[in-house]
Amino acid sequence: MAVEQKEVRWLSESEMVAWRSYIVATMRLRQRLHRELSERHDVTLADYEVMVCLSLQPDRRMRMTELASMLGSTKSRLSHQMVRLEAEGLIRRTRDPADKRGVVAEMTESGAELLEGAAPTHVEGVREHLIDLLSSEEQRVLGQAFGRVLEHLSEIDGLPRLPPITS
Repeated sequence: MAVEQKEVRWLSESEMVAWRSYIVATMRLRQRLHRELSERHDVTLADYEVMVCLSLQPDRRMRMTELASMLGSTKSRLSHQMVRLEAEGLIRRTRDPADKRGVVAEMTESGAELLEGAAPTHVEGVREHLIDLLSSEEQRVLGQAFGRVLEHLSEIDGLPRLPPITS
């Protein structure tokens, strides 16, 4: 059975510059933010992001499947990460009282204290290495553009739409 080949729409020079700048800059930005959190608070950027997601919930609790979706992670990868976070006393996992098959992650008091201490470092890094380099208009456009990308990817991957990120 032959697979139909679509003609490739190669990237123009300006499209390639945009794509490569995005790829390299986001990788280096995440590395920088990770390094700052690791050196000052002994927490990884990935672990910090888990705790941020949990902190956004009124009771600091969230089903693991929803948390994985919110983080753009797989359930398997998140499960391995949670084993480590649980061993460090930053989160705990329990059965979902509403659905005994589901698992809920809950941030502990130690996790909340770590997050509270690390948040200023993270925000300063985000501001210094991204936000303050952009005009207000560029920030608005960036938010709109990546909101559209996120919506598109959620749709084609069959993931639930995340609530709109607003200020």
